[in-house]
Amino acid sequence: MASSVRIKISKLFSPSKQRHFALPRRPVTGSPSFSSSAAVSSEPPPPEVMSGPRMLDMVKEYVDYRRSLYGGLTHKALLVDAVGTLVIPSQPMAQIYRQIGEKYGVEYSELEILRRYRWAYEQPWGLSRLRYVNDGRPFWQFIVSSSTGCSDSQYFEELYSYYTTEKAWHLCDPNAEQVFQALRKAGVKVAVVSNFDTRLRPLLRALKCDHWFDAVAVSAEVEAEKPNPMIFLKACEFLGVQPEDAVHVGDDRRNDIWGARDAGCDAWLWGSDVKSFKEVAQRIGLEV
Repeated sequence: MASSVRIKISKLFSPSKQRHFALPRRPVTGSPSFSSSAAVSSEPPPPEVMSGPRMLDMVKEYVDYRRSLYGGLTHKALLVDAVGTLVIPSQPMAQIYRQIGEKYGVEYSELEILRRYRWAYEQPWGLSRLRYVNDGRPFWQFIVSSSTGCSDSQYFEELYSYYTTEKAWHLCDPNAEQVFQALRKAGVKVAVVSNFDTRLRPLLRALKCDHWFDAVAVSAEVEAEKPNPMIFLKACEFLGVQPEDAVHVGDDRRNDIWGARDAGCDAWLWGSDVKSFKEVAQRIGLEV
């Protein structure tokens, strides 16, 4: 009965409107801390019917229930997307492609580079089932040459190396270190889950944030890319937690939210559900 209530409430408040909700992979045992009367009907009424105080009550019941499972916290583990959530480029991509490319004969405007980049990135990648295999060079060579019209190997290597340095990236949230340290001190395990090549680990070291995390699940290493639920399952395996014990935070609704929920994890959309890591901690139940 507790598992039934938990599933129905999760469905009701899913930002993805139930499209990619995944059932927990193991039943919840024990008695919930709230009344099971919410599970009498086979399905909850639609959200437009359940408004006002009743909806607020259900939200509170669900949060209280999760906190009863984890000693005051709502989750045992936090999974965090990298690009767009943890880190962002310090300069626009097209600006860097053009600046570095000028000495190699790149003449396209930044607007044209951006247009061509978007086209190239959306093309099916036929060389393998993954874009990021090992260091991802074949994929990025295609992207760079398609975006700029320049296939000079020295240009590519300079650009490729630049995006492994702290000059190219900065942290989205200046309070991230304080929050992650507090979460880990409270017993919440933390992992990065990212569609990236093998440059991610040296990049995290360059930004001096690699020690914030208990694990890193990068698509080039686990051979699965979001929204494939396997990458989230791998992250949970690395942390030693069940998927339903974890919440993932990311900025892409398809890759991060739907993908995480297909794996059985909870998920919050960065920039909408949560806008800072302090807010993430508060939702988990920790004041920082």
